[in-house]
Amino acid sequence: MCIFCKIINQEIPSYNVYEDKDVIAFLDIAQVTKGHTLVLPKKHYDTLIDCPDDVVKKMVVVTKTLTKSITDRTGALGFNILNNGYEIAGQSIMHAHFHIIPRYGESDGFDPQFKENETKVNLEEVKTLITK
Repeated sequence: MCIFCKIINQEIPSYNVYEDKDVIAFLDIAQVTKGHTLVLPKKHYDTLIDCPDDVVKKMVVVTKTLTKSITDRTGALGFNILNNGYEIAGQSIMHAHFHIIPRYGESDGFDPQFKENETKVNLEEVKTLITK
């Protein structure tokens, strides 16, 4: 059983900020920034793409609502919403979840960076590949 399932089953304590029959949200024990929150389905799905659409929709709505509350109440200047899919992308717990990461300044402990691929990609070829 994964650590998130243990939290959902109340085998491990957590600081819950939201809960209904399908979705739970709690503060990440390793706060990247103050208010760093995880939003996940109560039923175990390894990744977001494994979740039924209705569960994903509910997770997104809860994530939006909590993000507004967190930024309003903590004085955050912005936020990142993050989902990692599989280990190669940084997923360390195989239970679908979103991270809400409030942002307070440029040196607040979170630094997402996008680097342009140095190899030129044929966009028409990629479009054809993913839309077949």
